[in-house]
Amino acid sequence: MAEQAVEAKARAANAAAGAVEDSKVQDSTQADIAGGRTETVGTQVLQRVILPRDSDPLDVRPLYIDEPKNVHTHVASRRSVVIPKSTRVSFASYFNAFPASYWKRWSVLDEVVLRMYVRGEGRVDLYRSRVNGDIIHLQGQPVHSPDEWATVELRVSLAPFGDGGWIWFDAFTDSGELEISEAAWMTDHTLPQKKMSVGITTFNRPADCVSALIALGEDPAVLDSIGTVFVADQGNKKISEHPRYAEAVAALGDRLQVIEQGNLGGSGGFTRAMLESLERTDSDQILLMDDDIVLEPDTVLRLSRFGAAAAQPVIVGGQMLNLQARARLHSMGEAVDMTAFRWGPAPGAKGGHDFAVKSLREEPWLHRRIDVAYNGWWMCLFPREAVEKVGMPLPMFIKWDDAEYGLRAGEMGFPTATLPGAGVWHMPWTDKDDTADWTVYFHLRNKLVAMALHSPQNITTTVLKQAAKDAARRLFSMQYSAIAIEQKAINDFLAGPDHFFNLLPSALSEVQAIRREYDDAKFKPSLQDYPRPMLDMGAAEPLLRPPVHPAKIAVRAAQALVHNVKPPNPDTHERPQLNVPADRALWFVLGNFDSATVSSPDGASVAFRKRDPEAFRKLAREVVANYRRLIKEFPRMKEEYRAALPRMSSVEAWRKLYESAS
Repeated sequence: MAEQAVEAKARAANAAAGAVEDSKVQDSTQADIAGGRTETVGTQVLQRVILPRDSDPLDVRPLYIDEPKNVHTHVASRRSVVIPKSTRVSFASYFNAFPASYWKRWSVLDEVVLRMYVRGEGRVDLYRSRVNGDIIHLQGQPVHSPDEWATVELRVSLAPFGDGGWIWFDAFTDSGELEISEAAWMTDHTLPQKKMSVGITTFNRPADCVSALIALGEDPAVLDSIGTVFVADQGNKKISEHPRYAEAVAALGDRLQVIEQGNLGGSGGFTRAMLESLERTDSDQILLMDDDIVLEPDTVLRLSRFGAAAAQPVIVGGQMLNLQARARLHSMGEAVDMTAFRWGPAPGAKGGHDFAVKSLREEPWLHRRIDVAYNGWWMCLFPREAVEKVGMPLPMFIKWDDAEYGLRAGEMGFPTATLPGAGVWHMPWTDKDDTADWTVYFHLRNKLVAMALHSPQNITTTVLKQAAKDAARRLFSMQYSAIAIEQKAINDFLAGPDHFFNLLPSALSEVQAIRREYDDAKFKPSLQDYPRPMLDMGAAEPLLRPPVHPAKIAVRAAQALVHNVKPPNPDTHERPQLNVPADRALWFVLGNFDSATVSSPDGASVAFRKRDPEAFRKLAREVVANYRRLIKEFPRMKEEYRAALPRMSSVEAWRKLYESAS
């Protein structure tokens, strides 16, 4: 009954508001909305309704508009669309539906206003969803204005959106076309005007970085919200040398500040942007962005407005869309499993949803609000007061810096919200082999640091025993380089927090030097660069079914152990026994062979792994000794790292590092 009362109130408010059909004021008001505000009616834009760019592939259309099969609406501009006659088109799409439950949970707003300009014949109807995906019609308005622009305004209360739900509109036509222009979700609240600085870190991706900079400058409303753009250029292929750099300078003007520095990883680059924003600007918000994203510019405004409307200072992140499959949502939200201390999808979140296959209206689980622990720094906005209180990121180079910062911020009273409809396209991490490449070192070392700082009591032994089991799987898979750099990670962690800043400039080169000693880290472009395998994949077929029962796992592990300590057949080091695709390079398969060529997950290269009993024994001894040492010394390390956190995250420590590195 309460829900029906809310909807009746919204319908009554809409009827009272009516439709304004004054073409004389339409042009100026339309321009105000396009610029992110409307002075004529005293409302502020929260989220603009947008359409694909001319340069976008057709694959992205389902993210903007939900069209029936065999119907193609005419996109007149980024803010204008023409609906053909006898058609129903829905704006229940990723970029254009309004994620009401997130605004209900985090903002001071109690209602939103949908305002648009229409011309032609048809109807606009407003819908909402429940947490379970059920769809409810709220209100509608006919349009009979074939020659003049008319204003449609529909109000919706946020009261029923406690746990989930979106709001959207559908457009209907009968005998004629209907043109919709400058639609936006707005509020009557007076929100504080926030100025932001943007921080991008880049390493030898000048084309990607310059494209992101140009995208920031292509929308006047976005540009107007930005004070300074800091780029930490850490590579030897400088963005200033790229042919399109002049376009970026022209687009951003004196807002663009490029800082060239040595490669200090993502944490070193992003921290530089944070530090410069605090010391050189009066920005209220600091937005961090990866260099290799494809940016939807309106995302910048959405994050900023969400932060401005928040009831308390909140870190606001964007979701990740799949750069290789543009209609897919790759990451809805992230959390850290505090029992296993691993990051992954937040409770209720699912990855890989394809909006080209199922629209927002058709997938119930997309309608539940997802609460997160942190947001990846492919795009994440921080309130200035949060950075001032929480401090700088830790000198982790790469991996766990964003998760650790989110956990630390949450403990200090600054939660994170990941906002649907604010997504950027990024290469999915599923195409990166970060379980076997050089990042293994940073994964483990930084995970241990994050555990020392934030793990609850009584999980250490369980987590470290699992890590030791993972090390055994690597040994059976002939991933000796990964095991070797993991041992360096453990030793560097146990060396204590005071060594961390010293490691930042040198750790990567040290890790790469260790990897060069092992065959599994030496890659060639193609299988054609190696001799033909002795066997086909059919030889491994009986082994592909993973053991599940503990007794069967123990038997397979014992067989692999016996095989790995025996001398290999010398011929197998000259010619691989078989070729194994990346997704089948599992310990219970490779543990039975003397050699194999193994493709990388992205298919771009191939390594020739060779069984080495001497390396196996040496590394196995190190694994056993180091994990025993870790379990014994971890309680002391927790005390040391927690005591050192204020100085590790201080502006002074980072400024000293940048000065010495320069």
